Amino acid sequence: MSAPSWHDPVHRRFGLIALATDLTVEADGARLMPEGCRLHVTRIAFDNPTTRDNLLKTGPRLREAAGLLVPGVALDGIGFACTSAAAVLGDAVQDAIGHRAPLSTPAAAAMRGFRALGVDRVALMTPYLEATADLVGDHFAAHGFDVVRRHSMGFEDDRDMALLQADRIVDFAVAADHPQAQALFMSCTALSAVSVIDRIEDRLGKPVISSNLALFWSMLDQARIAATGPGALFRVRTW
Repeated sequence: MSAPSWHDPVHRRFGLIALATDLTVEADGARLMPEGCRLHVTRIAFDNPTTRDNLLKTGPRLREAAGLLVPGVALDGIGFACTSAAAVLGDAVQDAIGHRAPLSTPAAAAMRGFRALGVDRVALMTPYLEATADLVGDHFAAHGFDVVRRHSMGFEDDRDMALLQADRIVDFAVAADHPQAQALFMSCTALSAVSVIDRIEDRLGKPVISSNLALFWSMLDQARIAATGPGALFRVRTW
């Protein structure tokens, strides 16, 4: 991809690649991106159910999608909004999207957040099938984090995950915690979890990170943009 040729002196611009079926991530981005930032979104096809085979299919779709993110315009960061696909694809996400701007994925952003918070033992809550949850849990474990509990809700379609009510998310998150966990991670960009982060942290007394919270925190942190948001993570900077 050719180098961007147009720079906006007023706004900080970010690109986001979302799944075609995601009902949540754009609204969370609008909530978490501070004044002066602009988020430009494109989507890729996604085939439910959320299984390893279907997640792998997202990989070949990323390059073309990245090319559709305001071509020729300088970006401060690019996000790929699928936690489980990012865990399965690993470095292939960077290879497909290239190095036009710093890349964030929910899985990598969560681990960046764990390190910033001084956390190495986590509990994992997911709305997925158990096998899909293990893709995320195993990815964290492979990068040196101790996943002391994995708790899954058993949904296979991300549209069902997006429609879960706040109280149900809070109750399941609390049930997913573990006494040895230093933080709780709630996986899935479709999960409407950002609005209940503070409620869950109040209940658990420890940091709670959702996929979208981590994703947008990482995009802003890498760009050295001060921002506010719910939870302990948005009070941490790495610069």
